[in-house]
Amino acid sequence: MAAMTATLYGIKACDTCRKARRLLDAQGVDYRYHDLREDGLTRAHLDAFLSRVDWQALLNTRSTTWRQLAPTDKEGLDEARAIALMLAHPTLLKRPVLESAGEVIVGLDKARYVAL
Repeated sequence: MAAMTATLYGIKACDTCRKARRLLDAQGVDYRYHDLREDGLTRAHLDAFLSRVDWQALLNTRSTTWRQLAPTDKEGLDEARAIALMLAHPTLLKRPVLESAGEVIVGLDKARYVAL
């Protein structure tokens, strides 16, 4: 079986991201880890995600970062506003995000990880 190359986006302190890394390691998946805090988030990355998943699926409104935003930042939330917020605060992305073979998986979906 050929090795799959993927990119896993997350942050080091995130338990779910650590679980995703362990799962990929256990399956022998060849992947690159992209730390959203250290490596940031470009518009190109975000556009690639948004071409496959809806912005509401990417925006983590349950995160600490979201709760710390000013109420005015959360008002009138639409796709353009959400994109601006995610670019300004990459930790607003639901984590982890796995990009592989033209597919984007938001969150830890063990069945979909195994199916890859």
